[in-house]
This record gives sequence, C-alpha cells and structure tokens, in this order.
Amino acid sequence: MAGRKPVRYLAPIALLATVAAVYLVVKGHVGSSNKTGSTSALTTPVGGLSNAPRLPTTHKRVRKFYTVKAGNTLSGIAVKTGVPVATILRLNPGVNPSALQTGQRLRLRR
Repeated sequence: MAGRKPVRYLAPIALLATVAAVYLVVKGHVGSSNKTGSTSALTTPVGGLSNAPRLPTTHKRVRKFYTVKAGNTLSGIAVKTGVPVATILRLNPGVNPSALQTGQRLRLRR
C-alpha cells in the first residue's frame, strides 16, 4: 500500500470539482433569471441613446370573471388569481364559500 501513486487521487478530486462547478453555474443561472428589475444589453440604452433596441414588455391581464372547476375552493381561487378572498366575497354577495358549484362564475374585479 505504500506504493500508491498520488495520481490515483486526482480522478475523484476532478469529479468533485466538476460537480461543484456545474452546481454553481446552474445555481447562478437560475438565480439570475428570477431577479426582477434586471437589465440587459438589449433593454438598456447604449450611451444614453433612446433609439437602442428594447425587448417587448408584457402586461399580465387580470381576468374579470373566474369559472369554478371541480375541486376548487374559494381560498384556492384567491391564490390562483391573486384576488383576496374578501374581495371575491364583496363582489359576489350571494356566494356561499363552502358550497361552490362547478361552472359557477365568480366576479374578480369591477
């Protein structure tokens, strides 16, 4: 056992280093894509010029009504649509939260 060469330990070390590098690259990529307000070369004017190319912006459209599906609960609908339960109840005065019917339409905004 005294005759083992140090090169024998390089393969596991290289494997661990590769795994660590891949992990850091993936983690850095996922973390950078979730940041809000990040800018890139395409969205920031170059040298303050206003004619620099820009990416199109998308606006999330808030639905006015929600059709109840099988298994939906009022709290689940509130989470899915981003509208508080109190607002849904205020906009739908005749709704019984514990007896939602499949196909029932709920108003989400005015």
